[in-house]
Amino acid sequence: MKKVFVLDTNVLLHDPRAIFAFEDNDVVIPIVVIEELDKFKKGIDEIGRNARQVSRILDEYRQKGKLSQGVALEGGGNLRVELNHQSPERLPQELIAVKADNRILATALNLKHDDLPVILVTKDTNLRIKADAVGLRAEDFESETITIDELYSGEVELSVQPGVIEEFYAKGELAASDPKPFPNQFVLIKNSANPSQTALARYSQQKMALVPVVNTKHGIWGVAARNKQQQFALDLLLNDEIRLVTLVGKAGTGKTLLALAAGLEKTIESRTFLRLVVSRPVFPMGKDIGFLPGDIDEKLKPWMQPIRDNLDFLVGSSGGPGRVKGKKDLQSLFDLGMIEVEPLTYIRGRSMPNQYLIVDEAQNLTPHEIKTIITRAGEGTKIVLTGDPYQIDNPYIDSSSNGLSYVVERFKEESIAGHITLVKGERSDLAELAATLL
Repeated sequence: MKKVFVLDTNVLLHDPRAIFAFEDNDVVIPIVVIEELDKFKKGIDEIGRNARQVSRILDEYRQKGKLSQGVALEGGGNLRVELNHQSPERLPQELIAVKADNRILATALNLKHDDLPVILVTKDTNLRIKADAVGLRAEDFESETITIDELYSGEVELSVQPGVIEEFYAKGELAASDPKPFPNQFVLIKNSANPSQTALARYSQQKMALVPVVNTKHGIWGVAARNKQQQFALDLLLNDEIRLVTLVGKAGTGKTLLALAAGLEKTIESRTFLRLVVSRPVFPMGKDIGFLPGDIDEKLKPWMQPIRDNLDFLVGSSGGPGRVKGKKDLQSLFDLGMIEVEPLTYIRGRSMPNQYLIVDEAQNLTPHEIKTIITRAGEGTKIVLTGDPYQIDNPYIDSSSNGLSYVVERFKEESIAGHITLVKGERSDLAELAATLL
């Protein structure tokens, strides 16, 4: 049965193309939503860009017909900007009629006089609760959400007969049985008779077989894998054929450190890539401290310091346990242009060929921002996205709708991409306990 979907402002600010996500049903945008979009359109952030894109889409359809009467959408439904049905008479007295959310609620509630079912679509939890209280059906907009508990982990277990593991190591590969794993999915092979005998493998779509994980027991840049997920991560990070790597894990699992170590190995040692570019979104944890003094480098230093701390540890200029003899001074690598550390704010419009790009804290990015980053990749560039979907500072996304989770699910069937979820914390016993208990 055909339905009428009334869209809240936050849905359009989250995804400007949400208008086209309702197949052959009717899409209604209350006039108050247009007023709210007007407040956001001057912003230079992602919210401002989305507001302007919605306005452009509506303007295109305005030229095809009268939005007040409805304009046909490509999917078979109709799009209209609702000027009427805003009377607050059907709202409870406790709901202030001049408040934008309540005007949207009144529009949806008064449309129930028509024959078609009416559904209010909003990402505002409280508005959904109010809609339910007045007898109106309300739903979240979930076209790009991924259930975090069901997020693709990047690994599976396989039980085999005795002797198969020896054959796997002797031949260097093992035919994969049906159903075949995803491309570059890792497999823990276990001897069914002796579960303590195991082998680590990765499914190669090119060979249509399981192949051994790269041996990194001696480590790279003074960093060695401490568990099987870290071995899997290094296998992805050092494989030049895999151009997109996603590393997900809680604090202290080694996501950033492993990515930086592999990036240094590939740019400084093997010279596979021209330079290592490390970036992260600028989002404060907790209350923002306001504007920072100084030039651009001084302003960005607090945001980029976690990356520099890891680089400092790896290169050895800190004099700590990670010191590796013979490595060049960190600052000289910056001066030579072999390492760049910058915020994501400046990545739009760039073309980045033959570079090793690491985006840290990628869980704070929207799906659209992730798309913008990946489409910057030029010929020969490798992109590594790291983050923890449970630690999100961006108020407009959550663990299910963030760009990192989105790209993990969308790319899991592509041979050019690989993913692993790191489970065990290795930073310290205290950090591991805090990540688990808190």
